[in-house]
Amino acid sequence: MSAHEVAPAAETAPAPAAETAPAPAAPGASGRRRWLQRLAVASGLVALMVGGSVLWVQASGHARTRSADDVEPTPVVLVLGAGLRPDGTPSTFLARRLDMARELFEAGKVEVILVSGDASRKDYDEPTAMHDWLVAHGVPAQRVVRDYAGLDTHDSCFRARNVFGVDRAIVVTQDYHLRRALFSCAAAGLDAVGVGVSAASVEPAKAVWYRVREMPASAKAAWDGLTRRDPKFLGDQETGVQDALASPRE
Repeated sequence: MSAHEVAPAAETAPAPAAETAPAPAAPGASGRRRWLQRLAVASGLVALMVGGSVLWVQASGHARTRSADDVEPTPVVLVLGAGLRPDGTPSTFLARRLDMARELFEAGKVEVILVSGDASRKDYDEPTAMHDWLVAHGVPAQRVVRDYAGLDTHDSCFRARNVFGVDRAIVVTQDYHLRRALFSCAAAGLDAVGVGVSAASVEPAKAVWYRVREMPASAKAAWDGLTRRDPKFLGDQETGVQDALASPRE
């Protein structure tokens, strides 16, 4: 090669493109994912527990429902409160419960009617309104016993068993509420069967709401039963039911 000839430059292979590294995860993103996963699992477990308790309450109560014709004679019928009108008389739902109790009494299926409701305010007295309705409809006053501290279903059942000494009873309430009431009575140690009355309402929205409300109420009933929650007012033993049973029937 002459001095004037220039050797061609050696071909240089192009440098490989640098691989792009994945962007680092945002600080805390993995922690948030783990937290959301744990929240989802916890929520699922809670839903399972609540759903299971509702099914337990409803199924166990359903097994003890009866019709008015099929129910066996039992010493006591327990009528649960269901609100008063502004004039202090029983609401439509409560009047239906009372009317069923009256029918059972007149048919000789029960001897004593225990009315249990809220009398926690001076201007609100469910048991007395229930008593007065029954007496006005032909039930002898001495056959109606009042429980003034039945603030809710659990309290009414617990007090019937542990304050008034009732060991067997027929429970009367609306059909949507009956299964929960029977569960609560069984949890209190009260051997009860139940007769449901109509829940038809002049206000359809309320009827729907009452049924929806049974779901959380059933879960609470399961908890109250498992923990054997004491009623708000327990008090001393009362002999009203035994005295009424001992009195001659007119």
